[in-house]
Amino acid sequence: MIRSFLFVPGDSQRKLEKSTSAGADALIVDLEDAVAAEARPAARALTRDFVASQSDVWVRINPVGSDDAAADLEAVMPAAPAGIVLPKPRSADDVKTLSAMIGEAEAKLGLEEGATKILPLVTETPQSLFALGDYAGCSDRLAAMSWGAEDLSAAVGATRSRDENGDFLAPYQFARSLCLFAAAAAEVPAIDTVFTDFRNAEGLAQYATEARRDGFSGMLAIHPAQVETINAAFQPTAEEIDRARRIVALFDANPGAGTIGMDGQMIDRPHLVQAKRILGLA
Repeated sequence: MIRSFLFVPGDSQRKLEKSTSAGADALIVDLEDAVAAEARPAARALTRDFVASQSDVWVRINPVGSDDAAADLEAVMPAAPAGIVLPKPRSADDVKTLSAMIGEAEAKLGLEEGATKILPLVTETPQSLFALGDYAGCSDRLAAMSWGAEDLSAAVGATRSRDENGDFLAPYQFARSLCLFAAAAAEVPAIDTVFTDFRNAEGLAQYATEARRDGFSGMLAIHPAQVETINAAFQPTAEEIDRARRIVALFDANPGAGTIGMDGQMIDRPHLVQAKRILGLA
C-alpha cells in the first residue's frame, strides 16, 4: 500500500536527484503542470533516464487526446515506469483510452503485459464529477484514484478553493468525498490531494490524519519535507494493528459467525473489513 506519492518536476535534474532520499513510497515525475510546453522535449529525455534508474516511479503525462500525451508516453514507456498518472480525465473512457495506449507500448517494447498501472486525478474537470461511478471495472490497470481542486476551481471561475484556515470550501469538499466513494466503488485505494502550504507542518499533520480517518489510504505530496509527516499519518499504530489481528483471528476461528463478542463489544463483518484494511496499511 502506497502512503505517499511525491511530485517532482520532470525538467529539474537537481530535484529529481534530491527526491530519491525523501522517503516517499513512490515518486511522480511531472511532465504536465510543472513543466512549460517548450521545456517538455528535454524534460521527457531527463524523465526517461531517471525512471530507468529507479523503482516505484510514476509519470504524470498530459491529458489524453493531446499531442503531448502521446509524446510523453513514447518517451517514458521504454524506461518501464511503475505507472502513469492521468490528469484531467473526463470520464473512465479516458482511462480506457490510456490503457490501450499503454498496452500497445508494452507489446511493442516487450514489457510485461499489464505491468504499467494508472492513477487518474478524477475531479479536475467539472464534467468528470458526473461520471465518477463509471470507474468500477474500467481497467485492470486502475491502481488507485485521486483528486485535485486547483484545476477544478479554475474551471468554474472560483477565486479560491480554501478558506482562511486552509480548509477546502464546500464545492471542493464535495469533490473530495465523491473521489473517496468512487474509489471504494471501484475497489481501489483513494489517495488524498496535496496540501499546498508546505511550510505548515502542523496543518499538514492534521490534514493527513483526517484523510486517513475519512478512509483515504495515502496522500500526494509537493515537497520532500512533507513525506515523513504523511507516512507517519497513514501508518497504523501498534494498538490498531494488534486489535485488527485479533479481529481477523476471531473470524478465522469462527468462519460461519456474523457477529462475535470481543472486549465487551459486538464485532461484525464491517469491523472485519476495516481490520483487513488496517493490516493492509501496516
